[in-house]
Amino acid sequence: MTTTGSIAVRDGDARPAGTAYRLSGVTKTYRQKNRTVTALAGVDLVIPDGQMVAVQGPTGGGKSTLLQMLGALDRPTSGSVEFGGHDLARLGDRALTELRAAAIGFVFQSFNLIPTLTALENVQSAFAGSAANAPVSELRERAATALEDVGLGDRLDHLPTELSGGQQQRVAIARALVKDPAVLLADEPTGALDETTRDEIIDLIEGVWSARGITVIVVTHDSWVARRAERRLHIKQGQVRDMQ
Repeated sequence: MTTTGSIAVRDGDARPAGTAYRLSGVTKTYRQKNRTVTALAGVDLVIPDGQMVAVQGPTGGGKSTLLQMLGALDRPTSGSVEFGGHDLARLGDRALTELRAAAIGFVFQSFNLIPTLTALENVQSAFAGSAANAPVSELRERAATALEDVGLGDRLDHLPTELSGGQQQRVAIARALVKDPAVLLADEPTGALDETTRDEIIDLIEGVWSARGITVIVVTHDSWVARRAERRLHIKQGQVRDMQ
């Protein structure tokens, strides 16, 4: 086992290079009362496998919609979203659910922990589909290891209310990583944290990216957080461009 940044990682976790996402002419429109709102307007975007990307832009500019497309949570009105060589728009609901469970980890600003479950149980809740058929002892061990990797090996039996905001976000990150996803999608992961804790969490996310070689996409309003990424995108009025 080696340590990179703030996270421990087992040797052999690095992934081969390739293309994580390819978006071609992606448009997404919604009906709001008597008008049509365009959230994404013909987006063409390639994100290589293993890249850390920050997405910035004004409220209502399309950041959340873009993340939903990348997370296989929604389908475009037109265009294609390819992930791992598959057009997500052509997959059925069951296939999308299985893909999210196996290949995509999510981290949110509000942590989204289940308040009645311990840290360990929250991480175990990430197992779904075929992974959930593994022996309970194996799933518990994997969840415990994931929490140890994010520095919470001594907090396994704590409820979310017994943890600080930064610790809760660490639990959420462990939950996202326990299934060894190909992609980590983080929606304002430091938005609810103070500056010191923000720094610790982005250090952790950057360590995950560096150590595991997975694709990391972070939506953020914080320019300091965005500058930590390898690549910065700006989205406004549904249009995406690279920032210099």
